[in-house]
Amino acid sequence: MLEKNYNPKDFEEKIYADWENSGDFKPDMRSDKDAFSIVIPPPNVTGYLHMGHALNDTLQDIMVRYNRMLGKKVLWQPGTDHAGIATQMVVERNLAKEGVSRHDLGREKFIETVWKWKEHSGGTITRQLRRLGASCDWSRERFTMDEGLSRAVRKIFVSLYKDGLIYKAKKLVNWDPKLGTAVSDLEVVQKETLGKMYYYKYPIEGEEGAYIHIATTRPETMFGDTAVAVSKDNEKLKHLIGKNCIIPIINKVIPIIADEHADPEKGTGAVKITPAHDFNDFEVGKRHNLPLVNVLNPDATLNENTPYEGLTTQEARAKTIEKLTDLGLMDKIEDHPMVIPYGDRSGVVIEPLMTDQWFVDAPVLAKEALRVVEDGEMQFVPKSYEKTYFEWMRNIQPWCISRQL
Repeated sequence: MLEKNYNPKDFEEKIYADWENSGDFKPDMRSDKDAFSIVIPPPNVTGYLHMGHALNDTLQDIMVRYNRMLGKKVLWQPGTDHAGIATQMVVERNLAKEGVSRHDLGREKFIETVWKWKEHSGGTITRQLRRLGASCDWSRERFTMDEGLSRAVRKIFVSLYKDGLIYKAKKLVNWDPKLGTAVSDLEVVQKETLGKMYYYKYPIEGEEGAYIHIATTRPETMFGDTAVAVSKDNEKLKHLIGKNCIIPIINKVIPIIADEHADPEKGTGAVKITPAHDFNDFEVGKRHNLPLVNVLNPDATLNENTPYEGLTTQEARAKTIEKLTDLGLMDKIEDHPMVIPYGDRSGVVIEPLMTDQWFVDAPVLAKEALRVVEDGEMQFVPKSYEKTYFEWMRNIQPWCISRQL
């Protein structure tokens, strides 16, 4: 007698097990039919699948099953991703509940703990995929840190390095002071907040009572200034171009340069240039061959290049403002709406920091990706998405691939 209500647990797990055991999801490699393959975007082993996975995997399954019904030899390749920082943070949170840190465990024990988590979480994810009815070939399941995949990564890394497409360089990167690593632009969250704009002045060298006025949201970075920029179109200030000014407190002499980065209509019209701690200033520094002076430690405290070594940025800011006021160089402080970058995982303020990192030469790699669309070999549907694609590819920057973990 049929039950009044359908209970999926009574049927679906058994049916799926029959499919899997019968090899229904394996491609027939002896077939001379066309091949069709999808590599599943590997879910991170940081927990469980969500509705986004369910939608994405359902759409893939539709295409896979349709092509299988057409008689093609079809492979839907399953796997999971180690997800570096995200997985590490999950494991560290679990350890913190036991009052233990990764430093207490040491590297080997910590990695062992991460692998145990992978077995637990990865197993949960693959069970969820089976419950969805995903017709993956589980005999080919992979994890992104399996030895075969790791060996392939090393091979490609060396190959790209030899071709000059991967290189090491000292550049300005997004630095997460809590995690102690460089992070990508995608891992940075811009948050609007009400901050402060600080107005103060630098004395002009050799001219008693003459000053150039500065406006900044970060006075504590002044010790890393290597120039002050003024627009050559600024009628009020262009007479100062070519002269020098003096960074107060440390009495360091720096040049006043002409650069379009200084907007005559914004702030005071003069911009302090700190190439080692601001992405725009870094570009100005390259244009004028300015020195790079780093004033921060990896934990975002000030370093030996400042009078406030060991202080946090907030503590150093308060000390700097106090000293500028004592010297009679502080003009005013105003409320100022601003956007501050935060690490999407750590939740702390991201600092632009000069460090040695590995980079992929994305602009060179983008050339072929651009060509195939420009020549019509690859087409976007709808065509309007070409514009977005070209915007991405033509403005792409070198990609920092390092992790200090």
